[in-house]
Amino acid sequence: MAASDRMVLGPLVGSIDQGTSSSRFLVFNAKTAELLSHHQVEIQQKFPKEGWVEQDPNEILKSVLECVEKTCEKLQQLNIDITNIKAIGVSNQRETTVVWDKTTGEPLYNAIVWLDLRTQSTVDRLLKRIPGNNKSFFKFRTGLPLCTYFSAVKLRWLLDNVEEIRKAVDDGRAMFGTVDSWLIWCLTGGKNGGVHCTDVTNASRTMLFNIHSLDWDPELCQFFDIPMEILPKVRSSSEIYGLMKICPSLKMGALTGVPISGCLGDQSAALVGQMCFQDGQAKNTYGTGCFLLCNTGQKSVFSDHGLLTTIAYKLGRDKPVCYALEGSVAIAGAVVRWLRDNLGILQTSQEIETLAAEAGTSYGCYFVPAFSGLYAPYWEPSARGIICGLTQFTNKNHIAFAALEAVCFQTREILDAMNKDCGIPLNQLQVDGGMTNNKVLMQLQSDILCIPVVKPSMPETTALGAAMAAGAAEGVGVWSLNPGDLTAVTCERFEPQINPEESEYRYARWKKAVMKSMGWETSEAPSNGDTSIFCSLPLGFFVMCSMIMLIGSKFVSGCMCL
Repeated sequence: MAASDRMVLGPLVGSIDQGTSSSRFLVFNAKTAELLSHHQVEIQQKFPKEGWVEQDPNEILKSVLECVEKTCEKLQQLNIDITNIKAIGVSNQRETTVVWDKTTGEPLYNAIVWLDLRTQSTVDRLLKRIPGNNKSFFKFRTGLPLCTYFSAVKLRWLLDNVEEIRKAVDDGRAMFGTVDSWLIWCLTGGKNGGVHCTDVTNASRTMLFNIHSLDWDPELCQFFDIPMEILPKVRSSSEIYGLMKICPSLKMGALTGVPISGCLGDQSAALVGQMCFQDGQAKNTYGTGCFLLCNTGQKSVFSDHGLLTTIAYKLGRDKPVCYALEGSVAIAGAVVRWLRDNLGILQTSQEIETLAAEAGTSYGCYFVPAFSGLYAPYWEPSARGIICGLTQFTNKNHIAFAALEAVCFQTREILDAMNKDCGIPLNQLQVDGGMTNNKVLMQLQSDILCIPVVKPSMPETTALGAAMAAGAAEGVGVWSLNPGDLTAVTCERFEPQINPEESEYRYARWKKAVMKSMGWETSEAPSNGDTSIFCSLPLGFFVMCSMIMLIGSKFVSGCMCL
C-alpha cells in the first residue's frame, strides 16, 4: 500500500497497559480521545507455594512487544498510518518487584507480584525494630502502613533469600524497579543504554519514597537496608524519558524513535483517564483488585480510617504534585478467575454475569475473598477467604452472585472510610476497568452503595490516562490537558433499585462474615505444614514414652511365651 493511500487522522498516541492479568497496547487519536485499535495478551501467574505469586519478567516484556506489533498490524489493515504515533505512555501494575542484571539484561528472579504474601515474616521482623510495633510508623513520610503489599519488603526478601541477587548487588550489576522501570529500561535499549527510571506515582508505592520531598528517602533505605544505587531515577509522570529502540521482534522497528513520555501507576492513570482533576473527584477501578482513589489536590490528606495517602500524578517536571486518598482491595476480578480456574464453576470469566443473573440473589450466602489477607480498611494479613451461610439449597449460581456481591461490599467499606476522611460523601461513583462490562455487578454496586454508579462508554480509562500524560509531555505537545479542551465523555448510569434498609441489612451480614475471616493464619505456623500432635510434644517426653512402650511390648511378648 502506498504511503499516500493511508488514512491521516492527526497525531496518535500509543499506550502500554501492563496489568496483573494481561498486557495491552492501545492507540488513541490525540484530538478526539477515540480508541482506534488495540491488542491484548494474557500473562501467566505462578503460584510456587501457598501465598506466593510470581510472574516471569521476560514474559511480561514479550507480551508487551507482541501487543505493540499486533496493534500496528491492525492499524495498517485499517489503512491508518502508524508513523503518526507521536508518543507512547506506560501504565502498569504497581508494587510488583523486579531485579535484573544490567550487564546481561536478564532478570535475576521472577517478579514478585503485589498480591504475594511470602514477606509476612519479613514484615514481622521489621516491626520489632519499630517503637510499639507500630505498622503506621512511616505513614506521614510514605502514606503507607508496613505490610506485605509494598515493594520495599519484597526487595528485602529478595536480598535475604536469593544469592544471585546479593552477588549482583555486591558486583554493582543489580537494578531494581517496578514493572514500569523494567519495561522502560528494556524498550529504550536495555543493556545497550536503557533508561533506568520510574515516576512519582510508582515510587510512592515502594515505602522507600518520601511523598513530600519527592525523592528516595535515605533513612527509609537504611531501615530496610536497601542500597540506593540500585534504585531508578524518579521523574514526573509526563516527560520524555527516552526513545523506543529497534527491537528484533518488531517488524521494521515500526515505532523506533518514538518517545516514551508518560508513566503512571495503573490506578493513577485511571484517575487521569477519568479526568478527575478537581479536589474531591473520585473513581473506582475494577481489575484484578479494586482501587478507589479520591483526588485531594496539592494537599496530602492522611486517613484515620485505614486508607492510603498516595501520589495521584505530577503531569510535568515543573507542574505541581497532586495527591490522592486510596482504598485498596486485593481481590476483585481475581475472584472470578479463581472460580474459573480453581473451582471450574465457570468456563469463561464472562459467564459469571449469566449465573448471577439467573440466581438474582445469594440466598443468604456470603463470600469473603481474602485470599491475600484483607487490605483497606483492615490491613489484616491473617484473614483468609471464607464462604458462609451455605445450605443444601445453595448452588453455583448463588456462589457466583455472592462473589460479585463481595466486590461491591468491599467497595462499600472503602467508600465509607473515604467519606469519613473527606467529610463530604460522594453523590455518585465513577467506575472503570474490565469488570464494569458486567451489568449485574454495576447494578449491585449501585444498590449496595445507595448512590448512582457512572460508567464511561469508553472503559479503557487506564490506558487513556497514560496516553494523555504521554501526549501532553513537553517536547511532544499533541494532547491538551486544559479543562476546556478535554473531550466530554458519554456515560451509562446505574441507579439504586432496592431500598436502603435492605442494603444495610445485607451489608451488616457481610461485615459479620468479614469478622469470621480474620485470625486464620500467623507467621509462626510450622513452615512444613506438619500438624501432627507430636509436633507439640517436648523431645525428651517423646523419647521417654517410646522407651516405655518398647519395654512394655517386650514384657508382654515374654508373658505370652510362658
